Amino acid sequence: MEMLVFGDRGYPVILFPTSQGKYYQNKDHGLIDSISWFIDQGLVKIYCPATIDNLTWYDKSIHPAERARRYTWYDKMLHDELVPWAMHETGVGKVAVAGCSFGGYHAANYAFKHPERTGHLFSMGGAFDIKMFTDGFFNDDIFYNNPVDFLPGSNNPDLWQINIILGTSEWDICLNYNRQLSDILNRKHINHWLDVRPQAKHDWPVWKEMFPHYLSTVK
Repeated sequence: MEMLVFGDRGYPVILFPTSQGKYYQNKDHGLIDSISWFIDQGLVKIYCPATIDNLTWYDKSIHPAERARRYTWYDKMLHDELVPWAMHETGVGKVAVAGCSFGGYHAANYAFKHPERTGHLFSMGGAFDIKMFTDGFFNDDIFYNNPVDFLPGSNNPDLWQINIILGTSEWDICLNYNRQLSDILNRKHINHWLDVRPQAKHDWPVWKEMFPHYLSTVK
């Protein structure tokens, strides 16, 4: 698994790329530059892992059950390897997870599946219903990797301890996904911030404004 790491200390942040994006995408699009002050001050250490989108949800050559099974392996890698390593390197007992667009899905799925290891969730323009990629097929692997399905029935007490920010915007193509997830959280009385930015699109400029703002809430 290829990965870029920025910083040498601070709160560990797992930062996912957008749909089928490479591990260097967040750097190339300026998202890392937008938070350079936090890195330089030693407040955060950023881990930018690759994803396997092209082998999972976006791989139309395989059955949806296989897409979901492979994604379960990816989640296991995050939980059993990357997250423990990031906590070990930084000496922090939890991680923050973040991402833009489909990276927001990766971040939310990890946070809500593993709230005992997640201190912060920052989604920017995220979409959270994976069923758009499953061609009408549904099984347990899809259910447990689809936040809008498994979250309503989850009662892990650590869910109520996560600092959750759902960033979206007035012209965001994913605005309704964020409202849907916010409604689920509201029904569970889970505190969160649905941040709807005015007159902005689903694109990097607004995400680069959001991310440093959200990192400023990390304690």
